[in-house]
Amino acid sequence: MFNNLNRLDRFTARHLPLLARFVFAAVLARYFWASALTKLDGVFTPSLGAYAQIFPRQLEAAGYDISGFGAFHWLVIMGGTYAEFVLPALLIIGFATRPAALAMAGFIVVQSLTDIVGHHADAATIGLWFDRASDALILDQRAFWVLGLFTLIGLGAGPFSIDALVKKRLSGKL
Repeated sequence: MFNNLNRLDRFTARHLPLLARFVFAAVLARYFWASALTKLDGVFTPSLGAYAQIFPRQLEAAGYDISGFGAFHWLVIMGGTYAEFVLPALLIIGFATRPAALAMAGFIVVQSLTDIVGHHADAATIGLWFDRASDALILDQRAFWVLGLFTLIGLGAGPFSIDALVKKRLSGKL
């Protein structure tokens, strides 16, 4: 019996990262890429919507005039926007997976805090853990998003990834 459990442990450790990357690709990658596209008017030009999404309270206080926003705001917007393009791509192909998953988890935490504090998300949107409802956008859904990312942080990308190819190459097995 323990031998079967050991085999199951090895199988899970080997294939769970691929499943986590597949589910991320199927469920979240296009979500983040579409979100990033809404933030750009040009390659290096943030849209008004980017300011509204990332700095909602400041933009409202400025009367929706971005002329008073500076380099810091531009850097935050461009960094966040390009993170929404690059990090999902890295996770899907399994390259620099652990740092990309950690950065993506951090991104989701910042996104959630912005939704709660900046956009004044209501109680139903925020949700409550240990209640009988499981459909809140922030605490419920994003907890599962981060769980998948923690799988990749802990186990890496798995054998079917660029990380595995690089590791084999560096160890001389390729």
